[in-house]
Amino acid sequence: MPHLPLFRRLLRYAGIAALSWVALSWLVVLVLRFVPPWTSAVMMERRVDALIHGEKDFHVQQHWVPWSRISPWAPIAMVAGEDQKFPFHHGFDFDSIENAIDAADDGRRLRGASTISQQTAKNLFLWNGRSFVRKGLEAYFTVLLELTWPKQRILEVYLNIAQFGDGIYGVGAASEAFFHAAPAQLGLAQAAQLAAVLPNPDRFHVDRPSGYVLERARWIEQQVRQLGGPAYLTSRQPPRDVSPARRR
Repeated sequence: MPHLPLFRRLLRYAGIAALSWVALSWLVVLVLRFVPPWTSAVMMERRVDALIHGEKDFHVQQHWVPWSRISPWAPIAMVAGEDQKFPFHHGFDFDSIENAIDAADDGRRLRGASTISQQTAKNLFLWNGRSFVRKGLEAYFTVLLELTWPKQRILEVYLNIAQFGDGIYGVGAASEAFFHAAPAQLGLAQAAQLAAVLPNPDRFHVDRPSGYVLERARWIEQQVRQLGGPAYLTSRQPPRDVSPARRR
């Protein structure tokens, strides 16, 4: 058999590598549908940062809490504050993306348009940053999550890996650190206060809430009630007057 030209061989190897990447990444996503993730890329990045900067006292507080042991107010508070169309979109909120682009074109402050699915993909598999490469990989993993996991699983993982304070990840560690309560005991006000810091948990604090955090928590409580409470997450049709969530 004659040797293939170098370019064709390189193209073939690139194709094999790409298919292997797709197969491996999808296998990992499939496994994590059933197995709790033991860490996340964002947690690992923070650990490395602490090591580089010599933060000897830093340690990650996080432990997995299954959906059945999480207060029903916690997931609906996150959805009300971050992504009110979460039960109905397929990973991307194109209306919010269009609004964010329009705002940028008009010179207004850039608004985030990431859905909970996108944030879960980024927190679990990727690094912080705004490069086109990272956004492309975020979109790729978002599609994998939406194709492989049910909505409840996406929200369950998000609740367990989201950052709520420096070194505090997941609703389990957050509820114990800030409210000295199990995650199953969270009330609406407490869940809303946790959700209120999510746009920037390094700047906003659950235990030392600023006026903005308190105002945002009250807004989230109001949105939860308007959406109909925890039952909203199992709704089949979105209400006509869904408010735009204040995303990062």
